[in-house]
Amino acid sequence: MKLYIKEKVFSWGDKFTVKDELGNDKYTVAGEVFSLGKKLHIYNTAGTEVALIKQELWSWMPKFSLFCGGRQVAQIKKAFTFFLPKYTVEELGWEISGSFLEHAYQITKAERQIAAISKAWMSWGDSYELDIANPADELTALAAVLTIDCVTESDSGAGVSISSD
Repeated sequence: MKLYIKEKVFSWGDKFTVKDELGNDKYTVAGEVFSLGKKLHIYNTAGTEVALIKQELWSWMPKFSLFCGGRQVAQIKKAFTFFLPKYTVEELGWEISGSFLEHAYQITKAERQIAAISKAWMSWGDSYELDIANPADELTALAAVLTIDCVTESDSGAGVSISSD
C-alpha cells in the first residue's frame, strides 16, 4: 500500500496532507506552532487524533516519541554515525537507512523491508511517497517519515519553532 505525504507550504507550523493510492484523503498532520520542541498531531479523516509525535528535548541525538491512544508505542532516534544518517525505532526493532541526500531510504527489520520512502526532488513543499509492505505498520511508518522530515528541517536551519509549553 502507498501513502503520499505533501507539506502545505504557506501555513503556520508544520502541516501535511496524507493521501492513499487512489488520491483519497487519509490523514492530516498539524504541528504545534508554540510548543517546547516539535509536536505533530496526526488526525484521521473524521478529525480524530490517532497519533502524536513529540520531540524529546533532553537527548544528545534527536529523539521523538510516538503516542497512539495516549500510550507511547515507539521512540524514533537518530543514531550517531559519521557518514550516512541512520535512525532506529527501538521498540519495534526497525532500522531506517539509505541515502537521505538522494531522498531514497527504507525501513527494515532483520533484513526484511517494512517500507520504502522516496522524496520528490522538485516540488513546492516536501512531498514523500511511502510504500508500506504491511498495512498494520502504516501509522508507525508515517510517523517515522514525519520525524525524519522534522530532523532534516532542523538540521537545515529551516522551520524554527517558537517554544512555550
